[in-house]
Order: sequence, then C-alpha cells, then structure tokens
Amino acid sequence: MRKRDHNVLTNAASLLVCGLLAGVVVAAAAFPAVAMSGLAAKAGAETFGALPTELTVARAPQISYLLASDAKTPLATMYDENRRDVKLADISPFMQKAIIAAEDHDFYKHNGVDINGVARAFVNNQSEGSGRQGASTLTMQYVRLAIAYSATHPADVVAATEDTSARKLREMRLALQVDKEFSKDEILTRYLNLAAFGNGAYGIYAASQVYFGKPPSKLKIEEAALLAGMVKAPTTNDPTTELGFPRALERRDYVIQNMVDIKAITQQEADAAKAVDLVVKDKRTPNGCVAANVNEWGFFCDYFYRWWMDQETFGSTKYDRERRLKSGGYNVVTSIDVQAQRAADKAVRKAKSVNSKEAAMVAVIEPGTGRVRALAVNRQFKLDDPKNPKNKISSDPAKSKKKIRGNYPATVNPLLTGGDGITGYQAGSTFKMFTIVAALEKGIPLGHTINAQKQFRSEYIIRPGPAACPGTNLYCPTNSTESMAGVHNMWSAFGRSVNTYFVPLQQQVGAENVVKAAKRLGINFRSEEDLTLEKGAHQWGAFTLGVSQTTPLDLANAYATLAADGKYCEPIPVQEIRDPEGNKLDIANPRCEKRFSTEVARAAVDAARCPVGDRSSSSRCTGATAGNVRGDVGYPVAGKSGTTDSEKTAALVAMTKQYAVAGIMADPDWPQTNVEMKHAEKDGINPPVWETLRDAMKGKPKIQFEPPGQKISEGDQRSIPDVKCISVEQAKTRLKGAGFEPTVSSARVPSSCKAGEAAGTSPDGRTIKNGVVTIEVSSGGGTPGNTNGTPGGQPARPGGRPNG
Repeated sequence: MRKRDHNVLTNAASLLVCGLLAGVVVAAAAFPAVAMSGLAAKAGAETFGALPTELTVARAPQISYLLASDAKTPLATMYDENRRDVKLADISPFMQKAIIAAEDHDFYKHNGVDINGVARAFVNNQSEGSGRQGASTLTMQYVRLAIAYSATHPADVVAATEDTSARKLREMRLALQVDKEFSKDEILTRYLNLAAFGNGAYGIYAASQVYFGKPPSKLKIEEAALLAGMVKAPTTNDPTTELGFPRALERRDYVIQNMVDIKAITQQEADAAKAVDLVVKDKRTPNGCVAANVNEWGFFCDYFYRWWMDQETFGSTKYDRERRLKSGGYNVVTSIDVQAQRAADKAVRKAKSVNSKEAAMVAVIEPGTGRVRALAVNRQFKLDDPKNPKNKISSDPAKSKKKIRGNYPATVNPLLTGGDGITGYQAGSTFKMFTIVAALEKGIPLGHTINAQKQFRSEYIIRPGPAACPGTNLYCPTNSTESMAGVHNMWSAFGRSVNTYFVPLQQQVGAENVVKAAKRLGINFRSEEDLTLEKGAHQWGAFTLGVSQTTPLDLANAYATLAADGKYCEPIPVQEIRDPEGNKLDIANPRCEKRFSTEVARAAVDAARCPVGDRSSSSRCTGATAGNVRGDVGYPVAGKSGTTDSEKTAALVAMTKQYAVAGIMADPDWPQTNVEMKHAEKDGINPPVWETLRDAMKGKPKIQFEPPGQKISEGDQRSIPDVKCISVEQAKTRLKGAGFEPTVSSARVPSSCKAGEAAGTSPDGRTIKNGVVTIEVSSGGGTPGNTNGTPGGQPARPGGRPNG
C-alpha cells in the first residue's frame, strides 16, 4: 500500500476537478443541451464547494450475545440487525481483496473519489442504448451507508439512498473528507462492518456465520469472493435460493477473476477456487428468547429480558431500553448455571410431562449475591400458533366450555417470576418461617414453648365459615392431624408444621410484623387481594399458613436471605455486562443490603434444618415433613415444605449455603384446581426440588450452617421447681409462681406417687422463662418413669405429610 499524499495541492486539485465534473453531471441531468458549457461547470463547482464536509457517523446496530455463567455456553442472541463489528485483523485477507476486486480496483490509489471513473460514467451514460454506469468508490458507498444509519428520520434514509445527482454530489464531497480523516484500512473495515449481505446478515461477521458457519478470519478465496459479489444485489445473488445460487456462482467467478486482475491472487489460485463445489449454509442467527439455545432456557432468558427492560440505566423508556439491548452490541454473561439449570430441567420433566396441566416450577438462587442460577418448569417456551394450535383446552371449566386453550404445553408467561397477570401461588407452611423471623426479632427465642391445641381460638376476625369457630367470626385453625397437638418449641413446631403453634405465635408478635418480615426477606405482593389484606395486616391471621400468593423465585430468595446471614440481595440474572468497547458495566454487580441480624438469620436457619431431616448441635428437632432431603442431597440443608387447603398447591424449599431452591406445583390456568398436588411422591414437588439441589451441588464443597448463639436459642432459662407427689392444683400454683405456664397431661404415668398426684414435669430441670411446663399425672402403683420428654412428647416422623 502506498503512503497517501494529503497535501494541500492534491486535495485542492481533487476538489476542483470533482467540482467541475459535478457541474457537468448536474447540468447533463437538468439541461442536456448545455451540459458541456463553461456556465454549467462554473455553477457545478460553486454548488459542490457549498456541500457539507462533516459526516455524522452513528454506530450501526450491533447484535447482543447472552452467555451462561461460564462465559462460554450460548444462551441467546438479540438484535434488530444481525451485525457484530470486527477489526480488520479478524477479517481474512482474501475477503479484503475480494471486496476491492468487486467494487473498487483503485481503492488504495484515489482520494475517496475516482475522478477517472466519474468521467467514464458520464461519457457512458450520455451514449444512447448503453447501460447506466456508476462511479461509486468504496469510500462513497461507506458514506452512503453511514448517512443512512445516522439518519433520525425516514426521509433522511430515502435521501441517502435515492438515485439522484444531488445524492452523488454529496457523497463525493463527504468521501473526500472521509479519505482525509481515516486511513484506507479503517475505511475498508468500516465498510465491511456496515454492508448488507442478505438473509438478515449485516456486516462481514454475520455474513460469514450465516453462509459458512465460520468467523470472517477463516474465509477462503471462493467464500470471500461469493460474499463480495453479493453486496451489489443480495436478493438477486442469494446463494440460498434456487434461482439465486447460479447467479451467485457466476458473480463469484467474476470477482475471483478480478482478484487476479488486481494481483491479489494468481491465475492458478483463481482456477482452483472456481473449481470448488461450494456448499453454502442457510443458518440465520436465532433472535430472541423464543430462539434460545435450549428451548427450556427460554424462561430464564425471558426473565433476563424483563429485568433489562426495568433498568433505567439502559434508557428512560421501555422503547429505548429494548433498542439498547437489540442494537447495542453487548456481551452479557448471565447468571444461569448450566449444571443447575440442566438439573432443574431434568427434574421438573421427570415429575410432570410438558402435557400435564400441573406446572412443576423450580427456581434456584445464590445466597449472598442474588444471582438467579436456574429457572425451570415443565413447559415449552414458545407461543402457540393460532393458525395451528397445539395447546390443550384450558383446565378452567369456564374457559373449557368456550373451547379456550390453556397455557400448556407451550407458553411464554413468566410462571416462575411473576408479572403480566401472573401473581403467584400459595406456598403454604413455607411462610411459617416469616413468623419465626419476626418472633426472633422480638426477642422470642427458638426454645419458646406453646401448648398447641387441637384447635386454636384466635383473636383474628374473619367471615363465618369453615375456618371460624362454630357460631363465631373468630379464626380457629386446626392441624392436619390431631396428634400434632401438644407442647412445642420453634424447632419441633416447624419440623412438624404445627398450625396451632404458629398462629398464636404470630398473634403474639403481631401479624403486621410477620408480613413486614416477609417483605424484607423478598416476598412481593402482586394480587389485588393480597395488597388489600396487607393494608389491614394486623388482622391477617392466616398469613403464617401461606395463604398469600408468591412465586418460586421470591420464595427461594427469601430463604436465601437467611442462608446469607440476613443479607438480602435483589434477584439478578446477570454477573457481567460489557459494552461494545469492552467496558464492564456496574449494573451487573450484586445489589445487597443487611436486613436482619446474623443471629436472627442463623437461628431461623437452625429451625429450618428440622423439616428437611437435618439438625445442628443446638437443634432440638422432633419431626420432619420432608425428612429424606438431608440424606438424598448429601449436604447440610435447611428448608420447609408447604401445602394448602385441598392440596391445590404444594411447595418445598431446600437450601445449602451455596444454593436456595424453591419449588411450587400448581395449575397456573386454574388456581382452584380439583387436582391434588403431591409432595413426596415421584410426581410431586419434593423430588424436583431436592434432585435439583443435589445435582447442582455436585463438585461443590460442604459448608456447614453456623449454629446460633445460646441466648437466641434458649432464651432466659429458669429452674423448674420440684412438684412430685403433690396435688395437681398445688403443682400448677408452684409452677405459676416460678414464672411458667403449667398444663396438665391427659395421660397417666406409672409412679411411686399416689394416683392423681403430680408425678413430675416435662421438661424437668430447666426451661425457658414463661415457657410451658407439662405436669405429668401419676397412675400410681409403680416406680417413677422417665418424665423428661421432648416438647410435645412425640417421636420424630420423617417423611410425614406437611401441614397447612
């Protein structure tokens, strides 16, 4: 390449000649009879000199790439135009020479305008019967593309591309200026990144991918020549069509021979390239979440898209944000963990087929960062074709009568994350965790005991009905089995899911405080009913039993906040975002804040180890509603199961220090389903949750949950007075005087004391101040038995049915 001479004389001469030629061209178009007169040339030169010399160059739309958290696995691509700018060093030298051979032999010799070419075109175009001949250089073509992409109004785009002398003049004037400001290599690079190659491919990077499935650096002679031959007429020379293929090959051979003419290749290389039986792919780059790399990952992709659309960093309006995503050329490393996502996809489909009306939904989130690691549901992520619908008739009877189709097996609704009318699902007893947290914040320890009755008569006012005490408007919850009644602390009550422990505990700390704790942990209220109840939260008696609607993602994040020692993190689907220049954006950073004390969080997690079959050195677990989880996962775990009236939904949360997994099974089309949602069965919600956690954790270190301190666990411990062999009434008085709440066991125990006297207490020794102490009654005629029972005196029931 020769060193270009931009001295004043050279450029002045170019301007003068171009101006004179411009005058001739303009005059020839308007007044053919005087085209060669001096007056025309003078007028043209003055017009040319008055044209603008500044070219505004806006960045052309760039494709954005979404990758998994490993920064390698493709998730999806999003674009308005499939384009990715590349450097000249990343473009095959054959491609560089081919485009010059096809479009502008003298590219490295002229100053942006080929004066000889303009003159030839003028003479040719004046001859009758001869075809129209152009004189556009690559630089002028780049100017035309740059003007079009920088246009802010449709009329400007038309002006940039219409076949008029005025447009040619402007291109020539700007081309001279561009040639001064940029090197030839830079102009060539810019042109190759802007040019359209058909089939949705803009720029050489997209073209080489669409037609040959390779990066532009790997293009061979015959491939480069084919692409170079397409820019003049991408539709006519489309090698993916039956009519276009032979035309494309003919044009390719023409370009190859031109490469010989400009001495880019030898004749021998040209003959060999022409002889290649070229195989052209037709692989349009997938666009959007419906074309995600793996269909099941579309639900995560859609969550990312919705998250992006809410970020004001990317624009003040939804329109601006979408344009930034589809035109901004971002490299997005999302938070999706391929191992966890594949595990979740496999687990939910193992439990329920895509054709099942029941949706098995699982969300995985990372405590301490809020990064969403997986979202899975037994559905296909796509729109049902209205012309050829495949979805089943809706399970909702009202819609079924009208033959309205449901959202299975295909849907794009945000089932796992909420929004667009999806308000969530009842998660049952998983919400009891929020009562524990509120109680702990009030200074009530895990060891706090309550004598849980078969039915609790609360102070909450509700409408008369099955949930009210007969003849009253007071909320009176019961347990799923009568055997749950008895004295419980938080460990045993949570492990067994005792409704008549948690409703009085909620009443003690204030339902409004339980609701606030849930919101601080990450629960969002979306339904109108829940938002209304929140306003009168003090009377929301059933809240602790999980009657509010939530999503798997919210539920997972609420528990993750506790696993992170009380640090709440906003759920986020990204871990790194870079702009086209490679700059890392802060918006991908975790957004976390400390919302609960470490002691409160650790104590809550300690209680949550009971329902899933785990326990710490401080835990006093006596029951487990999902007791297999610890053994099947093989890691320290915490969590809780939950169900609702008539088993309309089923839920389970299971977490380690690294991952919190929440699953809900429901019918999104008809919440009042008559299908019983299951738990531990192979087609229930429990297996997808623990199988996802088990497989997601493979290869990761075992990290123990830190046990809470003694004070928040045991509270203020007091000695229990000796009541053996005194009357029951005396025993009650003595216990009340010592600051305890006495109850009398209905069972009799063998004892050396007289029948009907107090034989001892459960517990004995020491217990929490104001705690419940049960008086054991002697049946007489024997030696004292062991009256040191666990709270409630019930054996553990691993795998038992959840309650509430």
